[in-house]
Amino acid sequence: MSVEVRRATPEDVPAVAPLFDAYRVFYGQEPDPELASRFLRERLERAESVVFLALDGEAGRAIGFTQLYPLFSSVAARRKWLLNDLFVAPEARVRGAGGALLEAARRFAAETGAKGLELATAPDNVAAQRLYEATGWKRDAFLHYALDI
Repeated sequence: MSVEVRRATPEDVPAVAPLFDAYRVFYGQEPDPELASRFLRERLERAESVVFLALDGEAGRAIGFTQLYPLFSSVAARRKWLLNDLFVAPEARVRGAGGALLEAARRFAAETGAKGLELATAPDNVAAQRLYEATGWKRDAFLHYALDI
């Protein structure tokens, strides 16, 4: 399967939303296609995130996506990007879509003059960790904390 990656627009929400909903379900949320569609549309229309869409080159159907949010490094005084979401449909995994999405994110970060990209993944998501490490990502030395409100 050949994989094509392009930046998504609000018109792509119908193609990305089912993947985004499946991503949320993967992380323990209840399915909610309406919420997934609304959330993505708001982010894209407000230019609050950047989404890259992976397409099966032969069939033209959406098989994966990644969503980036802007961050800034005070220490470096430069922009960074948070690779917050990465998902490839189970039937399309291990065919290059994840790597192609990571490369699109890397190129985009470079084009925007960013210091780099950051991501977090579940400790038991070993398949994703292997992909990240195979594409040059390194674990950092910081402990990350969260506070739910």
